[in-house]
Amino acid sequence: MKKKNLSDIKDLLEEKYFQFNNQEFIETDPVSIPHLFTKKEDIEIAGFLVATIAWGQRLSIINNGKKLMKIMNNEPHDFILNFSKKDEERLRDFVHRTFNATDCTFFMRSLKNLYTKHQGLEGAFSDGLKESDADIKNAIIRFRNLFLSTAHEHRSEKHLSNPAAKSSAKRICMYLRWMVRCDHRGVDFGLWKNIRPSQLCLPLDLHTGNVSRRLGLLKRAQNDWQAVEEITTVLKKFDPVDPVRYDFSLFGLGAFEGFR
Repeated sequence: MKKKNLSDIKDLLEEKYFQFNNQEFIETDPVSIPHLFTKKEDIEIAGFLVATIAWGQRLSIINNGKKLMKIMNNEPHDFILNFSKKDEERLRDFVHRTFNATDCTFFMRSLKNLYTKHQGLEGAFSDGLKESDADIKNAIIRFRNLFLSTAHEHRSEKHLSNPAAKSSAKRICMYLRWMVRCDHRGVDFGLWKNIRPSQLCLPLDLHTGNVSRRLGLLKRAQNDWQAVEEITTVLKKFDPVDPVRYDFSLFGLGAFEGFR
């Protein structure tokens, strides 16, 4: 590939942003699950749960997301607030890859704790950004610690990524993009006002990582938190206010156009 300068790369990313960031993107993406709802709390709970299981084949993720919503009577917020021992039986057969009924039950109990004592998911995430020098890494770590304060089996901890352990936290970063960004193009929701788009980090996965390296935007070989910070810093040169909008461009180039 002929080496491109930053101006050429930005033009490419802008073009692909408009190409992929539209309502047609929703149908084949896990973001379709929270788009089933209109109530804020339903959207953010559905989004969090499907983002948690968002690895593997996209169709399987979507199908299991719909299955989980059906178990929750398609009223995630009400189900969480009233979750009790008797509801655990309904989750007995739910599984997505290594996320099983034990993990799912814990997530329901922890979400109930957040919504009854910590202003819900938005409050739990934004609380970690109150300090003047706090960043999204700090917010994710604090959220994770709060989420895990509900009694659980150790196995369930692997389903919450930890940037302090160098994880790229791709699924959490993706979820935060859904909740925070507002560009009126129909994909991201823009529900949360206590976190700014400029504070977000790129959801770094196989596609966005490979494309970023091919374009010369990312030098680090591992898809870890250091790489997340590196590529996000570069994307801020293109758009300091909303850098992760280029997630659509990088992901689309890799997943849909085979650009590697």
